[in-house]
Amino acid sequence: MALDYKVIGDRIRKARIDGNLTQENLAEKLDVSVAFVSRIECGTTHVNLTRLSEICSILNIDEGQILNGVSTDSKNYLSDEFNELMKSCPKETQKLIYDVAKLIIKDSKK
Repeated sequence: MALDYKVIGDRIRKARIDGNLTQENLAEKLDVSVAFVSRIECGTTHVNLTRLSEICSILNIDEGQILNGVSTDSKNYLSDEFNELMKSCPKETQKLIYDVAKLIIKDSKK
């Protein structure tokens, strides 16, 4: 899976705005230039995982939310994606997936 830095930048921008931070505030906390933050948000600079972790910590957001739009802390983690996947399967495959999921859940509770 290739990372879409434009989407990642959009998510960072949204989280920054939701956190009532300006680009200047975020740049200061990261000890980088405002131009660098702008390039991250525009997707023209590829942010590494260390820097992404710093950004997420400052914005108080899960890295998963930034990378794939879904937080593992979410009550509905992957439910929409799972439902769409199931809709695309024949009924026999849906039943097989359901049975396998039940076995995995049962085994994980041991």
